[in-house]
Amino acid sequence: MSDDRWRSPLGTRYSSPAMQTLWGEPRRISLWRRLWLALAEAERELGLDIPERALTEMRAHLDDADLAAAARYERRFRHDVMAHIYAFADQAPAARAYLHLGATSAFVTDNADLVIMRDALRLLLGRLIAVLAALERFATRYAQLPCLAYTHYQPAQLTTVGKRAALWMQDFALDVEAVAHRVGIMRLRGCKGTTGTQASFLELFGGDHEKVRELDRRVAAKLGFQETFPVTGQTYTRKVDSGVMDTLSGIAQSASKLAGDLRLLQHEDELLEPFESEQVGSSAMAYKRNPMRAERISGLARYVISLPANTANTAASQWLERSLDDSANRRLTLPEGFLATDAILVLATNIAAGLEVREDVIRRHVADQMPFMATERWLMLGVAAGGDRQALHEVIRRHSLAVADAVSRGESNELLTRLASDPGFRGVPLARLQAELDPVNYTGRAAQQVSEFIEEYLRPLLHRALPLAAEAEAAEVVV
Repeated sequence: MSDDRWRSPLGTRYSSPAMQTLWGEPRRISLWRRLWLALAEAERELGLDIPERALTEMRAHLDDADLAAAARYERRFRHDVMAHIYAFADQAPAARAYLHLGATSAFVTDNADLVIMRDALRLLLGRLIAVLAALERFATRYAQLPCLAYTHYQPAQLTTVGKRAALWMQDFALDVEAVAHRVGIMRLRGCKGTTGTQASFLELFGGDHEKVRELDRRVAAKLGFQETFPVTGQTYTRKVDSGVMDTLSGIAQSASKLAGDLRLLQHEDELLEPFESEQVGSSAMAYKRNPMRAERISGLARYVISLPANTANTAASQWLERSLDDSANRRLTLPEGFLATDAILVLATNIAAGLEVREDVIRRHVADQMPFMATERWLMLGVAAGGDRQALHEVIRRHSLAVADAVSRGESNELLTRLASDPGFRGVPLARLQAELDPVNYTGRAAQQVSEFIEEYLRPLLHRALPLAAEAEAAEVVV
């Protein structure tokens, strides 16, 4: 039977199976059950009379939740957490009396969200490292290849293809710093009770404050966290979500910069994204080779960059210890932000690993502009040969404008010939003028900057970040 309901393209086309699984319902409910188990284990360890059989039955059903049964309960109760408590109790009847003991709904919902976001950030960190690895290979290979540098999208001076890639790499490296920092400061909400006062747990432990504090620590440790938030209301502060989404937006910004540059360079026929042997560029114009991957990054990035407004407004509008106006928004914004960012990085890695460099085209474009680049050096040569600096400047300006107009009409760049025959430059041999047209002399320290960036900054950074990253599978998505 076909399903005629709308489905998000983030799930059907773009995001990887790994990221979709992290945010999927089975994973979320398995985390809820692990949280209930961690709570019961810690409560028993600290003296509550919870039988071992209850824990044994809970452990046996962490990953086989009957989602259909839970859905039936939710239609009755209109409460998702209570529905899953009942469904879990059906499978672990010995634990029925102890499930969710002392907890509020946010114990499972908020703590699970924090676990998912931590794990999703680790997955994105792995994706960032993959992008950087591909770009490092590219930048190293083309570190010395001169190309036109642009300001205002007008030819300025020269840089190298590798140095331009290093600019992209630095943006992604800053994202590695941001994600690694975010992973490092992630905390669990822990066991805080209905309004965050831990009153229910204090009641359970007969007024023993230290046991309540220890309960918080033990549950956090069982979920792989070193810390919990010192204080919460019913929920953890939604500023966490806002900060996470800012981090995702930063990744989207970096990828969009790369994609935008590539789209411009593909127009110049200098740098092209991968194109498969049977790929179709246009249904009508069969000759076309469009930068569709880069364009997809641009579109997805625009979406992710728009999402921090949601999380910022949610954080700003929470009332006192809890209001529920965050819930529906977070169900959309958090998973979709991660799924879209995941898709962006999968695409970016695909592009970076398969970039095609048209070296002959790049050299031709450099050669077309090279005489303009050399004018300052030619001016100095003219002055050294006894010419008047201001008069020579006017000679160069006049000839340059005329030649630029000719070049714009498709004619060759004859600036060298015109200057060599101008009386103002009669004291400068043609060979001396020609010697100033070697592009390598105009790239400054570009090649050295690439190697210094990689050796002194990038590799030490990735060495520190790698232990925090999750190993990601080869993403099976439409690219």
